[in-house]
Amino acid sequence: MSIEAGLERYEKVNDMIKAELRKKSKAVVKNVNGQRYIGCALEKGKVIEVHGTPGNDMACYMDGGKVEVFGNCQDAVGNTMNGGEIIVHGHSGDAMGYGMRDGQIFIKDNVACRGGIHMKEFENMKPVLVIGQNAGSFLGEYMAGGIIVLLGLGLKKGEKLFGTHCASGMHGGKIFVRGSFPKENLSQNIKVANLTDSDKKELDGLVKKYCKCFGADYGEIMAKPFKKLVPATSRPYANLYTAN
Repeated sequence: MSIEAGLERYEKVNDMIKAELRKKSKAVVKNVNGQRYIGCALEKGKVIEVHGTPGNDMACYMDGGKVEVFGNCQDAVGNTMNGGEIIVHGHSGDAMGYGMRDGQIFIKDNVACRGGIHMKEFENMKPVLVIGQNAGSFLGEYMAGGIIVLLGLGLKKGEKLFGTHCASGMHGGKIFVRGSFPKENLSQNIKVANLTDSDKKELDGLVKKYCKCFGADYGEIMAKPFKKLVPATSRPYANLYTAN
């Protein structure tokens, strides 16, 4: 039995989802029309399948569960998520994965501005954001840890892999980029590096998972070379706050 969201207020829709998940491990929600907070703090072992366009803060603070969206998403999906998995069969709005601390997000198409802002990692907690097409400005802004993978699939002529100020203030983590990319859009504190053997193994697993999620061609993806964007310093703004 599925939950019909329609034009119901987000509070009622979320109450119905929680009631369903108290009885079962999975809830299916159809005709979603911008209702917010779906999957908020979703715990391990619980799954929500979303059909439609969920509103802001979907899967915020998620704690090990899984949310799969058959459609596009609005802003701040995976906000401060603490673990779990988000799969989006479409596009995503701004601030995807804001402050995420663990877990994995796979976006079939593109992400708007400030994807992966302030991602962070600690010990065995390492957040991952995989984007199938391209990303807007400020990708990986203030990034402190984790991994972003940018595949650049299906780009039209003239489209860039990422917008301006990529990785502005980044001081940890890494961004894998496939094919050519606009170096003029990189922040000054970033350096471009070749992948190590460890990087290649890590990337390979993530690309295979993306292909499994969306039916993409692994061989086609890996036919183009990847580079790694990493911070040149752990204190990109030090000179702004200290005397010379």
